[in-house]
Amino acid sequence: MRILTLAAIAALSLTAAACGKPDAQKATEEANKASTEAAAAQTAASEASSATAPTPGDAAQAAGDAAKTAADHAAKAGDAAKDAGDAAKDAAKK
Repeated sequence: MRILTLAAIAALSLTAAACGKPDAQKATEEANKASTEAAAAQTAASEASSATAPTPGDAAQAAGDAAKTAADHAAKAGDAAKDAGDAAKDAAKK
């Protein structure tokens, strides 16, 4: 989770470097998407660690589902951070 957060911060930094460029808008949007997905991943991971249910089997199933959701959001956050970085690089070149 920390890696995704750092990736989002790096993408935001690249966005700031490209502030005056026309593609900065796209970089900003991607960086915001990365931050949102990272937050969703962190929330899902928190839910996975605190899953409770009437039986241990149900708790394990709930934790597994929440972990899968966290992984999906983490992957989306990583992709969005990469896209933000790419867009910021493109904006900086122009």
